[in-house]
Amino acid sequence: MPSNRRTWRYLRDRDVQHAAVVTVLALVLSAGLVWLAYLIHVCRIAARSPLVPPRRMIALVFGRRLEGDAPEHDYQQRLSRTLMLTQQAQVDHVLLLGGCSGGQRSEASAGHAWLQRHGLPGHVRVQLEQDSVDSLENLRHARRLLLAQANDAGLPPVALVTSRYHLARCLLLARRLGFTGLPVAAEPALPRHRRYLGLLLLEASYLMWIDLGLRWAQLIGHRRMRARIS
Repeated sequence: MPSNRRTWRYLRDRDVQHAAVVTVLALVLSAGLVWLAYLIHVCRIAARSPLVPPRRMIALVFGRRLEGDAPEHDYQQRLSRTLMLTQQAQVDHVLLLGGCSGGQRSEASAGHAWLQRHGLPGHVRVQLEQDSVDSLENLRHARRLLLAQANDAGLPPVALVTSRYHLARCLLLARRLGFTGLPVAAEPALPRHRRYLGLLLLEASYLMWIDLGLRWAQLIGHRRMRARIS
């Protein structure tokens, strides 16, 4: 997840502000119905995403801001799902995503240490992407790493391993960046508590902002805005 400093840098960006204005107008003109549609989509992806990929794939594991340089609850669930997939031989290549988000170590490094402590099989190939601070950068840097190893074969299919509330946004960004990405949920089922509802509401807002901004940029032929997620 982005740090506060990164969030404010985004909000000062003209293209991000442009997308925000378009999103607010769509929200007002639709009397909130457009946001409700995105919320339904986020909840549907969150509820229906599987716990295992349909075939062996590279697992892209999204990090989250650390607590005391250690994975917090949501990140531990993502790592636990990844560990289970490796132990069941459904994944043999893991790419951990996430740079430093305020502490002394990267999210990817902390995640790798957690996996090793909890029995990561020795044959599993693990790579760390430690330069990103948000989901878009996670995927951009993962794409660069995977393309460098692909020998002109293109991007391999990937399993996007993250929390259920986060899946819809990651799926949108991954497809925009050229991945054949399939969602894999960290939690066994969709949680029903108040905190999780708040996260789903927030993700619907993020997704609406990103998607409407891209659609508007496509409509008016704004190349710079479209290139922001490419």
